[in-house]
Amino acid sequence: MHFLKFKKIISKVNDFKLPGKNSFLELAPPDRAKQILDGYIPNNSVKAAVTLLFYGDYKNQTRLVLILRNKYKGVHSNQVAFPGGKKEISDLDLKETAIRETIEELGLLKKYIVIQKELTEIYIPPSNCIVKPYLCFYEKPPKFNPSSNEVAFIYNPLLEDLLRLKINKSEILIGDQPKIVPSFQIENNVVWGATAMIINEFVSLFKELINS
Repeated sequence: MHFLKFKKIISKVNDFKLPGKNSFLELAPPDRAKQILDGYIPNNSVKAAVTLLFYGDYKNQTRLVLILRNKYKGVHSNQVAFPGGKKEISDLDLKETAIRETIEELGLLKKYIVIQKELTEIYIPPSNCIVKPYLCFYEKPPKFNPSSNEVAFIYNPLLEDLLRLKINKSEILIGDQPKIVPSFQIENNVVWGATAMIINEFVSLFKELINS
């Protein structure tokens, strides 16, 4: 889809209710469904933010930015994710967190990042984070300069490929335990958990916008 057409469709987004929990439940691991329905968030959870950063490539085709996180001693090691991270004391709000982290991880310029819409926040038990996703545009074809400390690879799926995603069942390791979880297959990667749930909310919302 041409990026200008995508932006025109997204401009209607504030007139629509977010799919929220309904879209999350379709991609929630089995042990997360009740938690999502109950809206359980611990008092000591840590605030974080991510961006769903869309841009037009040099052919003006709409693409989303996803990253493969480096391997490290942590619960999200070597996972496909959105750019983003935890709120720092110096951040005025979560929008600033989302933009700062995106700039740090991707090496992009702040002046080209435009936040269009807050999506539904989601709690991630393994890291005890409550994450606010932001739907954003990058106003020119990006020249990525990813952080070698945080980013192993950058993926740029086309919007059309996101809209055609099918929900699969995949076996993943959580610690040393294999578990079957709902997932998407994106550029030969299993995408599951909060990243998949956030993608599913966006896809559900965008399809509603198209059909309105």
